[in-house]
Amino acid sequence: MDSIHDNFVDLVEHSNVLIAVYDETDRLRLANEAFRRAFHLSPDETPSWVEIMRRNHAAFKGTPIRSADLEAWLTSTQSRRGKMPFRAYETDLVDGRWLWMTETVRPNGWMLCVASEITDLRRDERLLRQDLDLAMRAAQTDDLTSTANRRFIFGRLDALIHSAALVPDSALSVCLFDIDLFKSINDRFGHQGGDMVLRHFANLVQAVIRRTDCFGRIGGEEFMLVMPGSPAESSLVFVEHLLAEARTARPLPDRPAMTYTCSAGIATYQPGDIAADLYSRADHALYRAKVEGRDRVRLSAEALPLTEQP
Repeated sequence: MDSIHDNFVDLVEHSNVLIAVYDETDRLRLANEAFRRAFHLSPDETPSWVEIMRRNHAAFKGTPIRSADLEAWLTSTQSRRGKMPFRAYETDLVDGRWLWMTETVRPNGWMLCVASEITDLRRDERLLRQDLDLAMRAAQTDDLTSTANRRFIFGRLDALIHSAALVPDSALSVCLFDIDLFKSINDRFGHQGGDMVLRHFANLVQAVIRRTDCFGRIGGEEFMLVMPGSPAESSLVFVEHLLAEARTARPLPDRPAMTYTCSAGIATYQPGDIAADLYSRADHALYRAKVEGRDRVRLSAEALPLTEQP
């Protein structure tokens, strides 16, 4: 048995196929020689995916990032990266190679990436498939914040509800966020200032959510966070932390005294729910948070402890 294992490890390590494993925080945990060569990594380091992209971009190596806004590109890519059990797409490297990349994600958020070189395929066919992927990214991304848009988030919520319905006692929480008094922010600091606040909050959340979570802007100053495997209690603690982070932030560099707050409402999956049910209950909880003074999070009735339910 040890011989089989050793041969397997040796084959993986010295394969021409790029192989890597990321944990639920998107930090590299294992990678073979081919992967480390492609992304210029030493054998003993375990950087996050974001760190790999930033480092390679600065050194003109690895994946070519053609966007003029690196941070927006990172946010947009993270919004889709590892959100589905399996995804396949094409990508290229600065050295001219083209790769067929697959992502396989386990329920715990760990992800296996495998890439095979397809440089010898016809260039026009590769470019056509890449154009299709870029068009799909644009259709799933909010232009202002570069996070997922309403269509993508509700699509993921539908898929996660379907999965939860197959497993008894599945935990699934949905949180709606709303920037408090957003009209007054626009009135005081202009629409550019308001846009900076929206992007600030989006980046704040995107930086700390799990791979399996799905977050984005669903309209105006409203955002949605879908948290599979997260019961009401842990979701509440996490969202309270996010609101505290927003409360102490300074989103406008030229106006260091400017602050903002958010209100939030959380609903949890119940058997028989559809996406509209969860959204409606989270929206009612958000309304309660607003009515009770803003800058707070409230749970919908089904998510409350039995002693607190009406």
